[in-house]
Amino acid sequence: MAYIRSAGGGADQGCIFCELPAAGDDEGNLVLGRGRLTFALLNRYPYNPGHLMIAPFRHVGDLGELRADELAEAMAFAQAALAALRAASAPHGFNLGINLGEVAGAGIADHVHLHVVPRWGGDTNFMPIVGQTKVLPELLAETWASLRPHLQDGPC
Repeated sequence: MAYIRSAGGGADQGCIFCELPAAGDDEGNLVLGRGRLTFALLNRYPYNPGHLMIAPFRHVGDLGELRADELAEAMAFAQAALAALRAASAPHGFNLGINLGEVAGAGIADHVHLHVVPRWGGDTNFMPIVGQTKVLPELLAETWASLRPHLQDGPC
């Protein structure tokens, strides 16, 4: 939540989906790749290793506001992300999701984004409940390095 709060939440208040790709430091900001209209980046607080997000460059808050070309490129990026994750870490499955609105769980509700979460059998355990922590077997820099070659040129 500190990551979300520090970003503010609006284009004029510091939206991470606007600021991070504009900063030009893809590795430092965990940007995996860029298309013409959308980009992919690792979630700084992942549910699982490889948890990434796909967002349009344009600041738009609802799926219904995306243009057809933005939506098509985002889905092409999702396909590329699945292939990259399969190649890099061989997950058993995936969760893909978009949370629209704060009540639906959107931490950054003003900029629509798609979550891609790789899943493995038995990847949930007692630690989040008992220890209030999530155990991740890989550092974000390692995950970025393994996925970047697959996504750096965008979805196509």
